[in-house]
Amino acid sequence: MTPCRDPPPPSLSVTVVRIELAKDLKGVTKEELKNIVIAYEPCWAIGTGLTCDPATAQKVHKGIRLWFAGKYGFEAAEQIQIQYGGSVTPETVGELMKMSDIDGCLVGGASLDGEKFAKIINYDQ
Repeated sequence: MTPCRDPPPPSLSVTVVRIELAKDLKGVTKEELKNIVIAYEPCWAIGTGLTCDPATAQKVHKGIRLWFAGKYGFEAAEQIQIQYGGSVTPETVGELMKMSDIDGCLVGGASLDGEKFAKIINYDQ
């Protein structure tokens, strides 16, 4: 996906992500989901150092989970791992991880700094 400049409304993000999921997971069975982890990173966050606000990230993650529920059933939707990516830092990980549909973080640039990365991976709610 090409990076965009301005954050779109969460409803548009959910629509785009659902289209991508339908295309990319075509033919994937319910049994194969155990081998899949989903990572959502807003296009406007790629390489910017900006993090999506947690409430907006939650709305998109919930939309992803609801797509899985519609396609594969509620149990499968609850078991799928959905991670947030997009400039996760020691300062932002706590609020992101409080969101009910964010199961983890896909860490980018902060993983290149051992001290920052250690704070993120050792985060404890």
